[in-house]
Amino acid sequence: MAFSGRKSTWSSQNDATDYLEKHKIMELFNNITSNLIYHRPDDPKSFMIETLEKLQKSKNSKGNCPSLFDDSNIRSVFGMLDPTNKGFITLQQYKEAMTTLGVQNYPSTPELHENEMINMDTFYRDAKKGLEKASATYAS
Repeated sequence: MAFSGRKSTWSSQNDATDYLEKHKIMELFNNITSNLIYHRPDDPKSFMIETLEKLQKSKNSKGNCPSLFDDSNIRSVFGMLDPTNKGFITLQQYKEAMTTLGVQNYPSTPELHENEMINMDTFYRDAKKGLEKASATYAS
């Protein structure tokens, strides 16, 4: 009988894990927690409610997910990697920047330009798309 109890517990744990993954609950909590730490609002509960409402609106409109990084942040990251303003960064810099921004799903072979380099337009487009996907912490 003890064995069936363990199996039931195992099954319950698997069900719970499946549920959390299906509904992207951990991603949602990570998103909200990151936003709380970054913005440090005076009223964290209201801020969390507003964040959830923004996520709901973005789900319905298929865009404009709340993100820690805005357009100027993305451009600044590129600028830091291109301090001489040549307009290009290396593939390695691109990958490191995507990781730094928290973008997990970015093209492994992005559009390359002059001398096998990545320009600002490609970097911006891929970062923006990846950040939107990372911030979309609702089930698709």
